[in-house]
Amino acid sequence: MIDEKTFIVLNIIKKEDFTGSIKGMRYRLHQKKEEETGEISIEVAVWPQPYAFDYTAEEEKEYQIFPFSEEGRLAIVAYLNQKYEEKKEWWTEALIWKL
Repeated sequence: MIDEKTFIVLNIIKKEDFTGSIKGMRYRLHQKKEEETGEISIEVAVWPQPYAFDYTAEEEKEYQIFPFSEEGRLAIVAYLNQKYEEKKEWWTEALIWKL
């Protein structure tokens, strides 16, 4: 499980995407800026191993948007942990690389 105390990513994703994985589930945090309002949010994508984000089919990815704030960071941790628990069997199968 991802620990909210050690999951510090807000400053990192100001400059670049943040990627990670947990037992077969990969994730990416991407900063999105609304052109009209300038509002910044965080797009979170989750998908199964073994491939990187760019090499994984879109139908295998799930997306969610969160505010760029401390509350958003905490919500991201909860979301990632929830997604892991919801699809634990899917992630476990992904650990067996199908190349």
